[in-house]
Amino acid sequence: MAMDHALVRRLRTEVAEQIAGQRRDDAVLGLVMSPEDERQYARALIARALASHARVELESGRIPPSAEEEEDLAGAVHAALYGVGRLQPLLDDPMVENVDINGCDRVFVGYADGRELMLDPVAETDDELVELVQTLAAYSGLSSRPFDTANPQLDLRLPDGSRLSAVMEVCKRPVVSIRRARLPKVFLSDLVGNGTIDEGLAAFLSAAVLARKNVMIAGSTNAGKTTLLRALANEIPPHERLITVERALELGMDEFPDLHPNVVAFEERLPNSEGQGRISMAELVRRSLRMNPSRVIVGEVLGDEIVTMLNAMSQGNDGSLSTIHANSSSEVFNRIATYALQAAEHLPIEASHMLVAGAINFVVFIERRNDYRRGGGLSRFVASVREVNGVDGRVVSSEIWAPGPDGRARPAAPIQAIADLEAVGYRPDDHGRWSG
Repeated sequence: MAMDHALVRRLRTEVAEQIAGQRRDDAVLGLVMSPEDERQYARALIARALASHARVELESGRIPPSAEEEEDLAGAVHAALYGVGRLQPLLDDPMVENVDINGCDRVFVGYADGRELMLDPVAETDDELVELVQTLAAYSGLSSRPFDTANPQLDLRLPDGSRLSAVMEVCKRPVVSIRRARLPKVFLSDLVGNGTIDEGLAAFLSAAVLARKNVMIAGSTNAGKTTLLRALANEIPPHERLITVERALELGMDEFPDLHPNVVAFEERLPNSEGQGRISMAELVRRSLRMNPSRVIVGEVLGDEIVTMLNAMSQGNDGSLSTIHANSSSEVFNRIATYALQAAEHLPIEASHMLVAGAINFVVFIERRNDYRRGGGLSRFVASVREVNGVDGRVVSSEIWAPGPDGRARPAAPIQAIADLEAVGYRPDDHGRWSG
């Protein structure tokens, strides 16, 4: 039987009103339910509402929902209250990578094997879709984020770690894109297993992290930059204090205390309706340097925070990690110079290249290919690693891992910082030694 979404909306409204009433009663008594207690209370209310619905159906001579259908309805109502509504089945599917919604009934889903399908609507109307996003914005992240005519753009992290981006008013219909966090807890060994890197490159990357080299991960949208960043971060010894800075919480490193017990996660704060209260990425990077970090990890560089971050890297905060959008490892330096030119400091290109040369040690470029139509499926792999060697007007670098015949990175040049890597145990074997 197809899900009765009208019934789900009605039950959600009924249960939500009861929860709101309980909150008001508790407030009068000075009591506050914990989030888990409230969810348990909601489950009890949902069960009671479904039982009442079944009685009404029987008394009206209709067939009530079966036990299995009732369980599905309960899950849908709970998802509407605390999850992502009709999006929940997509986020529960481990094969889903991306969900693009161009209005409530134009839903396109990308899968890990490269398939892209158009699926059923996720809301009855565009207004309901906007309401769903507004509910998520109110309860996701560290602070409530508005999504309305005055604030038509939104970025946030969903409860499962996925990244949601939404836009309205500047397009005919509301648009929502969700990028799944399929591998929130990932290690270099996992990336070797799925073909992103080989064992030789994994050994090099691990050594670069342990030797406290500053690493910039570059690639196109959805290439796997954040996944690679998580894997590199998990090479950091657990005793180190890490501070992450992001536009919308996504890395989730503070969620794994067994790996990193001492983590502070900063999230950019948007201005309120009066335009006050904004805390920018650049300010958060500056603040992080005063919080006694062993390393600062910037989730994604997209603007003026680049100057602050590079200054931090070149002033003793070694071992930093970050990601940036670029089409090749060599393009990264010009992309950084462009961001720096647009920053408040308005750094000229020559100054930017000097700053890069003193701050970044390695650039790792990860590529995404979709050969699904030719039977090859979707693949992600590191194609290039570039070492920064100095500056001569512009950044001087060497491609120490270059694309091989299949496009995947292969050793291509000697490593200038080899002594630092060997000091932390790096021993290139036949798979990781330059043979030029």
